[in-house]
Amino acid sequence: MMRFGLIGCALLAGCATVPAETAAGGGECRNEGLAAYVGRTVSAELGAELLKISGARTLRWGPPDSAMTMDFRPDRLTVSYDRDNKITTASCG
Repeated sequence: MMRFGLIGCALLAGCATVPAETAAGGGECRNEGLAAYVGRTVSAELGAELLKISGARTLRWGPPDSAMTMDFRPDRLTVSYDRDNKITTASCG
């Protein structure tokens, strides 16, 4: 039983390179300057930078081929990326 638990944790940790949603301080998200990040490789550090420049309170990562809710949140930044972990879009909502 313990062996399965350790393997399961290791597998999950390997998949979780970037948290799905990250909370920051900010408030309402601003789109200005986000286009400059298209093509960059996703990372936790880059996510923190995106939160800072956008002013968003929450960051939502959009992995390739994933479904996301369509609800609009003025305090959220959504960053989608491709299979090479390169940002394809970054926009508020």
